[in-house]
Amino acid sequence: MSRQFTVDRLSPVLSDIWDAERPWKLDTYRAHGGYAGLERALTMAPEDVIGEVKASGLRGRGGAGFPAGLKWSFLPAPDGGPRYLVVNADESEPGTCKDIPLMLANPHSLVEGVAITSYAMGGHHAFIYLRGETVHVYRRLMAAVREAREAGLVGKGMGPNRDFDLEITVHAGAGAYICGEETALLDSLEGLRGQPRLKPPFPAVAGLYARPTVLNNVESIASVPGIIANGVDWFTAMGTEKSAGHALFSVSGHVQNPGQFEAPLGITMRELIEMAGGVREGHRLKFWTPGGSSTPILTEAELDVPLDYESVGAAGSMLATRALMVFDDTTSVVRVISRWTDFYAHESCGKCTPCREGTYWMKQVLHRLEAGEGMQSDIDLLLDVAGNIAGRSFCALGDASAVPIQSGIKHFRSEFEAGTSTPAWELFPYEASAIFSEAGVR
Repeated sequence: MSRQFTVDRLSPVLSDIWDAERPWKLDTYRAHGGYAGLERALTMAPEDVIGEVKASGLRGRGGAGFPAGLKWSFLPAPDGGPRYLVVNADESEPGTCKDIPLMLANPHSLVEGVAITSYAMGGHHAFIYLRGETVHVYRRLMAAVREAREAGLVGKGMGPNRDFDLEITVHAGAGAYICGEETALLDSLEGLRGQPRLKPPFPAVAGLYARPTVLNNVESIASVPGIIANGVDWFTAMGTEKSAGHALFSVSGHVQNPGQFEAPLGITMRELIEMAGGVREGHRLKFWTPGGSSTPILTEAELDVPLDYESVGAAGSMLATRALMVFDDTTSVVRVISRWTDFYAHESCGKCTPCREGTYWMKQVLHRLEAGEGMQSDIDLLLDVAGNIAGRSFCALGDASAVPIQSGIKHFRSEFEAGTSTPAWELFPYEASAIFSEAGVR
């Protein structure tokens, strides 16, 4: 593999101050230009702020890739009642690990983005819904909000005319993957059991407390200050025509130096693996995921596909959260997909039959194949069950559980067939694929 790729392909924006001293502090953030975007936004008309975000082409960084500014413009006209911004910080997807380090190292980028977005949409109360297990991040976010409030950057009397008020609430969830689905998150935020709502009505019309609500991912909102401070041309100079800007790519698994790489959309997986030091010495790439466990897996053949929404979609997968999990030739595909299916079966909220029943049965069949005790009919049975979940479940969790099975069998059917006679741990000893020696025990 060529060594020509260096850090000049990176575009540190959100991660620019991660290596500064105490980057989470307000003084550090402001010393590096922080809150300049908010200062400018408060001198603009709210509709002009939305217009700049729309013109930038910023797409949601939480998975779907829907244009952020366009999403904000879906809100109905003001009627005198409240409207809310809710930031989805419930990062739970297996392999996804970009929002947590962002909030930990640079929480003020999110706080500033929340303030700008709230002003643009006319909201006076914003919520950041955080995964509750990350107590250290919860404390750091609350400290950042407190710092911003004490400095007069958020709270009462914002802007040159002191006529804009904003309250920010950091809310810790209870660790349910389903609450990453926007309407389940809203129910949880309201104190109800986190389960998806029937749509329509969509959150833009009737969201939190049945009021117009914008929901966006952490990285999406944190990217807004840079656009407002530096301009549309600055943002569109990065990325591709339809997938503009910078993004965090989380490279994990069988690479020498896993980590976060902030780069323009359109960078390739080959470049990112190179930046991560390459695949483990003495081994070869077997398969990888472009957006976590819920995206169709890809192989060496797609290493040079530009990592933007259109190109990855054309290659048969989804860019989603850019959780790039790398698996080398020591890995059992059956075991990996079996563990993912265990996760989805555990996290199913149980509201709809396809997901509740289907994930349970796929889990049983995969356990048989992993143990070498499968039947010849099991592979077609898996495809049949997955096909009856995909597109038929109440929310995207069901689709997410079906996708890795369908793509895994498509690319590595022979390994599933081997599960009718030989245990996966004999074909692929687990200690060989373990990254840490302590993990090499079945």
